[in-house]
Formats: sequence, structure tokens, C-alpha cells
Amino acid sequence: MSMLNRPMRIICVDQQPHLYRQIERMFSKDGHIVCLESSVARVLERFEQEPFDVLVFSSVTAKGAEIDGLDLIEIISASSPATQILLLVKPSEIKMAISALKAGTYQYSKLPVSDEELGLLLQAAIQQRAAYGPDGMAKGAPRVSTFESMVGTSAAMQEIYRQIRQAAASDIPVLLSGETGTGKDLAAEAIHRLGPRKEGPFVPVHLGALPQELVAGELFGHEKGAFTGASSRQIGSFEQADGGTVFLDEVSTIDEKVQISLLRLIESRGFFRIGGSHVVSADVRVIAASNEDLWDLVRRGAFREDLFYRLEVFHIVMPPLRRRQGDMVLLIDHFLDQFNLSYGKRVIGISPACMVRLESYEWPGNVRELKNVVQRAVVMCRGDVLLPEHLPQRLRTNAGSRPSVSFKIGATLTEIEREVVARTLAFTGNNRKKAAALLGISRRALYNKIAKYGLKGTTLTEKKQKSGAGRPD
Repeated sequence: MSMLNRPMRIICVDQQPHLYRQIERMFSKDGHIVCLESSVARVLERFEQEPFDVLVFSSVTAKGAEIDGLDLIEIISASSPATQILLLVKPSEIKMAISALKAGTYQYSKLPVSDEELGLLLQAAIQQRAAYGPDGMAKGAPRVSTFESMVGTSAAMQEIYRQIRQAAASDIPVLLSGETGTGKDLAAEAIHRLGPRKEGPFVPVHLGALPQELVAGELFGHEKGAFTGASSRQIGSFEQADGGTVFLDEVSTIDEKVQISLLRLIESRGFFRIGGSHVVSADVRVIAASNEDLWDLVRRGAFREDLFYRLEVFHIVMPPLRRRQGDMVLLIDHFLDQFNLSYGKRVIGISPACMVRLESYEWPGNVRELKNVVQRAVVMCRGDVLLPEHLPQRLRTNAGSRPSVSFKIGATLTEIEREVVARTLAFTGNNRKKAAALLGISRRALYNKIAKYGLKGTTLTEKKQKSGAGRPD
């Protein structure tokens, strides 16, 4: 969904409502949302609760404010880089406008501003905002974010795409391993679509969902009268996939008898239907997948070593979501588009507090779990922004795998607070938005503490280590 195909959120900061009324008159008729704030301090609180696409800031409001106007621009630019900031100044305040440009302002103009000029400035800001995703981070146009049905630009996924292309160039068996929900089925389909058998059928078999006594019949078929209830010949998956690919999901769950039959099929390209006496040819490619360590099963005697080697001719390990740096934003954007369309919604973004919870969660179910969470949130959302209340309870209360901090008895509260703030900033990669959310304070309060303690990214512990004082117990 293009960012221009949904309402833009514009917040106007001015002591008088004139500028706000001018913008509302020009843009609200097109469905854009225009808000007014007269307090600079209140603007930070609004940004902590909801995203805005454009901030229109009047220099008049900055005078006598609790927070300096340039400080506000720097804070918004750092914490919400996608927000386009338009500063409107009096003719005598051009120096302030130049300083604001250096601090992160998108554009400035002189007051009063005509409808025509204001319209052009805001339209340009909206066009510029389209280059960002739902979390406010730059999309990075040159890189392709999708490959076949997979989404992601991380280094881990780029390597997976390379391996898929390499595997698709041949007709050898492929083993896909990785945690549940990492997209092994999508990788298997991509290998088939890009390979020499793309014109043939792709037949997935979810072995883990089948009772053991039905697996052999599902794969190899059976003859009429082979067992009680077999009233006719049944064609199995390998015959259905003739000339194409069979995808064996959860291959680790099959018993030894089926393992032997599968090994014979791979080696001789033939098999017997259950109850049959004639060899059936099988011109198929085999792609297998497992969320268990097959080699560990081999060592424990639960999986045949010879079958393992035949399946593992080309081995691809799908990375878990927590190791796909930067891909979560793309995936969320993708799922928002998908479920907005499915449910007729217009969810356009995610609140910072909600994003912090998503990014601090470990995602044991990986991409499949993320998809389900976004689907649930879109269904529950009654507005246009996802909030923490739309997430499942496990994400609202999740603390993630965060490091701990301990102190000796006798440490002052000031020392403890300084260390906790510094450690939290280090844990979030100096992301002030995430750090404030984890600490349970406003971003304004966090900036006050950073200034109070003179934090420049070095923790008290690190300073002690450099001075030889050791680590706190």
C-alpha cells in the first residue's frame, strides 16, 4: 500500500489556531488528519503515543516554552526520522530557520504564508514521507525487499536468496532446516519455481499432520484391496508430482519403514504402491524440511544415516526472525497491506510503544507468529494506528531477553538510576524511543536524565572497567 493512498497525519504547533485552521481547511477535505497543539512539551507526549507524518511548527510557540524549539526539532528528528518538519518563522527570525535546517527541519518558510505556498510545502513533505515504512525508518529504495514470496533485505536473507538460486539451478535433493515458522515452505516453493521443473506440479506433504499408519499410503499410494477399506487404487503424492517436485515437510517424523521406502525412491527413482507388485517410476525432485536437527536424530538412532546423506545433498538453514536484522519492519508493512485488504481496514502505522514490544519479543514462532500477531492486531484495531492494547498478552507483558544489572549494598539511588539509564540506552543501541519505553518514562524525561548525568553512551560499569575498578556485583 503506497503511503499516498492513505490519510496523512499532520500536527500543527502554534499558540494561535489560525495556522491550524488554514491547514485543516486545505487538507481535511481529502481525508488527512490535522491536529493542533499549543504546548511544545505536549508535542513530545503526543509523539510518544502516536506517529505523525508532518510537524508544522510556528516559531512563535517556541518563545518562552519549557523546551527550546530547536531541541524539540532535534528530538523529533532523532526519534521519528520519517516525520517531515516544516518550520514557519517571522521575517526577523531567518537565523533560527537556518539553525533549524541543521537540526533536522525539512523546510522552512516565512510567516504569514499563503495557501498556495503552504500547499506546495506540505505536498512536498507528504511525497518525501512516502519513502518510509510503518515504524518511521527509511525503506531504502535501491534494495529489493521481496524474493519470490519471501520478504526481507537482511544479510541473513540475502544469503538465503543466493542459496535458493544456487539450489534451483540443479535437480539435486535439498534439505531445509530451521525453527518453526521461518519460511521453509516458501523456500521450497521458490526452489521449485526457479528450477528446471517449474512447469511440473509442486506437491507439499505435511508429514507431521498425518497419523503414522497413513504416511506410506499418502506418499506412495495403494492398490485396490491392499487393506480393509481400500476399495480402489489410490495415487500417492510421488505419482501426482511426476515431472515436478515433492516437498516433504517435517520429514523427521516418519518411521523407519517409510524411511527405507523413501531412500529406495531417491536412489532408484521407483517405488511400490502398498499392496502392489510392480515398480512405479517416479520422476520427481525431493525437497525435505525439518525443524529438528536431523543429524542429532541420526546420532540417537532415530533417523537413518544413509537417508540423511541422500537428503542433505544441498542444505539450507533458514534463519530465525531474531537474527534477521531490519526485516521485521518490512514484514510488518507487508502484513499490514495484506490484512488491511482482507478486512477492509486502513491501519497506517504502529505506535512507538507497540513497536518496542514487537522488537523486544523473542519470536519463538518466527515469521508465522509475527503474521498471526499482526493479523489479530489489525482485526482488533478500531483506529488507524496499532497500539500495545491490540497485542496478545504475552507481548504486552514480555520483557524480552534483557541483560540484568546488580549493585552492591550502599550504592546511592543516583548511581543506580544513572547506571540503569545508561545500560538501557546501550541495550537499545542508543535508541531514545525504545529506551524511554523500556524505562517507563516519557522521552522528555529521558532527555532530562541524559543531560543530568552527562551520558554519552558510556556506562558507569565501562568507566569502572577502564579505571580497573571491576564490575559491580
